[in-house]
Amino acid sequence: MFIINNKKIFLTISGIFAGLALVAVMVFGLNFGIEFTGGSILQVSYEEESVPTFAEVESAVTAVDPERSFVLQEAGDDGYIIRTRDLDEEGRLGLINSLSFNGFEAREERFSSIGPSIGEELANKAIVAILLVVTAIILFIAYVFRKVSKPVSSWKYGTTAIIALIFDMLVPVGLFAVLGFYLGAEIDVLFVTALLAILGFSVNDTIVVFDRIRENLRINEEYQIKKSFPQTVGESLEQTYVRSINTSLTTLFVLSTLFFIGPEVTQFFALVLMTGVIAGTYSSLFMASPLLVFIEERQKKKAVSN
Repeated sequence: MFIINNKKIFLTISGIFAGLALVAVMVFGLNFGIEFTGGSILQVSYEEESVPTFAEVESAVTAVDPERSFVLQEAGDDGYIIRTRDLDEEGRLGLINSLSFNGFEAREERFSSIGPSIGEELANKAIVAILLVVTAIILFIAYVFRKVSKPVSSWKYGTTAIIALIFDMLVPVGLFAVLGFYLGAEIDVLFVTALLAILGFSVNDTIVVFDRIRENLRINEEYQIKKSFPQTVGESLEQTYVRSINTSLTTLFVLSTLFFIGPEVTQFFALVLMTGVIAGTYSSLFMASPLLVFIEERQKKKAVSN
């Protein structure tokens, strides 16, 4: 009952973190990758014993692109990643040649180019995918909980789950707004994939808790056990939070390994998932269920006042 008795504190904490994430997005903005904005990305490497400094590479790229419409990022100890406007074959060769200077020999590791129209199509499809997932979750929960409509109607379970999911997505988005500003982290297709994975993981955690609430409400009604809704929710949480925390910790161990030992290209992907798992565990235990109790209490106060 600790979580339910202190629901206002936990809901306030959720509001603070959500507010900080929104502020981060508004202040720093989001650094979208070329998959959404269109452009080219070139990764080059040098001999380990002969690697130019960041400033030298930046100066070489500026010589080709005086308007400085590029983003330069280190890739390991011997390479660099250059994100720039959409380049044709001549522009690609010119950029590679400019990166071979003063005895340094640049080797092309990868090059990809996406036009603006393709980037816009990917952005639209990413938004549609997330909206479809959210809609399906609301409909599924409302249908599954249709027989438990008292004292909270079934569709409110779905709405509460979506509020928790918005929190789960908002936290990593806010984090990436900060990382994008300071470290150049980009919102790319991997980031969207991670968000969709977070949606699935978090809603599973939330539904496990809600399902326990549903089962306990059914038992109370079947055996005519007189327990208040807050008490039922609190007992349901106590029956499930160990399972939820253990599942999340196991997942975090795997993701931590991917983040610290895995390839550099998947580090930000692992970081998004780690942040989402932590936010999802918090929202499932400390946000979604207390919010249900809060809604039920508001309904009772409204009924009394009427």
